[in-house]
Amino acid sequence: MYKKLGTIVLSSFLAVSLAACGSTNNNSPGAESGASNKPAESEGATTPAKSGKKTKIVYWTGDRHDMDYIKGVVQSFNDTNTDNIEVEMVVKTDDYDQAIDLAFSSGQGPDVFRVKENTIKTYVTKGYLAPIDAMLTDKMKEQFPVIQDFNQIDGKMYSLPNYGSTLRLVYNKDLFAKAGIAAPPTSLAEMVDAAKKITAVGKAEGAYGFAQNFKNADSAFGRSARVIAEVSGYGGFGYDFKTGKYDFAGFKDIIQSFKQMYDDGSTLPGMESLDIDPLRAQFAEGKLGMYLSFSSEPGVYKNQFPAKIDWAAAPVPTIDGTVKGASSFLGGQWLALSSSSKNQEASWKFMEYMYGDEILKTYHEKGFGISMVPSISAVAAKPDINGIDGFLPSDNDATWPLSPAVTIEGIKYNDAFFKYMLGGGDLDAIIQDLNTRYNAALDKAIASGDVTTAAKPDFDPTKLGAK
Repeated sequence: MYKKLGTIVLSSFLAVSLAACGSTNNNSPGAESGASNKPAESEGATTPAKSGKKTKIVYWTGDRHDMDYIKGVVQSFNDTNTDNIEVEMVVKTDDYDQAIDLAFSSGQGPDVFRVKENTIKTYVTKGYLAPIDAMLTDKMKEQFPVIQDFNQIDGKMYSLPNYGSTLRLVYNKDLFAKAGIAAPPTSLAEMVDAAKKITAVGKAEGAYGFAQNFKNADSAFGRSARVIAEVSGYGGFGYDFKTGKYDFAGFKDIIQSFKQMYDDGSTLPGMESLDIDPLRAQFAEGKLGMYLSFSSEPGVYKNQFPAKIDWAAAPVPTIDGTVKGASSFLGGQWLALSSSSKNQEASWKFMEYMYGDEILKTYHEKGFGISMVPSISAVAAKPDINGIDGFLPSDNDATWPLSPAVTIEGIKYNDAFFKYMLGGGDLDAIIQDLNTRYNAALDKAIASGDVTTAAKPDFDPTKLGAK
């Protein structure tokens, strides 16, 4: 089971981190604090033949935190492969999921692309992905875990894991001290209060208490409201595993608190059109008290936006200060092969290169993500990056079951919540409308056979973590 696997991986990572803490591995790429983002060469890499027609493949990703490193990896592949394969890397910074749908509907899908836990099953259903079982070597079959519904769908493998991400509250220790706040908030009420106090002491210098990247509501709430709901015992996508139905009532207090911070003037001006990188830039400059995000942030503040502040990460606050669930440990898949690629053999050679040991090890050690591959986490050094300690897996980190994917009529829940946050309205009515439309879509998906799900009356979110 995926949850069991996640616990094993977390435990091995913690053991290795403690053993490696304070040590330097001079043979590993990026071990020195001043190391560049140039990737290690894959095992067996040699100088390619320079003559002959090149086979060009296209690789799409929506990840930005690791963009410079992965660009270097791709360039290394282009420079060293012996098969005259040339990879074009495309980073889609906005509306990645929609761009994938549009590309495949127009017959212009990429050859290789990034998939995530909330998209891989949908992409299989839509026919975008090619199974990779026949291409896996014996070594890869032994090395990479099989995770039902996350990289193996209906008995077929479509991706392999690289890294997982924890979610935390990221906060500016300097602004917290200036505002007289002794510790990061553990409840929504404390978070709202802290945002107000930070704004009161920081506004004159352009610093505010809270922000999220609301240029994309799915991304903003996906790294904030979602995980607050999960640690409070509610499904992060609004799906209630006990009843087998959607119920967004668990989000009411969360969204009201976000609205309260906005109404109080405690949020960074222009937050409603803010993307994640501009938000990070503001935080690095000391203009933001706190936000919620993934364990990629330490790498960002070392390599992309060097932080000029003293900052740290803390557990995500719950609704009332009591942990009743688990904080998502996200991951289990990374790259996938397009079913429509005209160059699947070349595309697989590129994928195989990307999953090379040194590349995955360097990825982990540079702090871009926490390895979910046991053979990598067993040998990789703890990332020597400020802030990483707050993101290390704890007993309250675990994987939730996969929520069903449905296609609804009308506005999506994150957009509806964002609209309420800015303009107000009847939140109870909004939640009731969401429940009605999402459950209608679920019933339709079950009837058509696109979704198979059932109520689990014994489901207990408190038992997800490694307690």
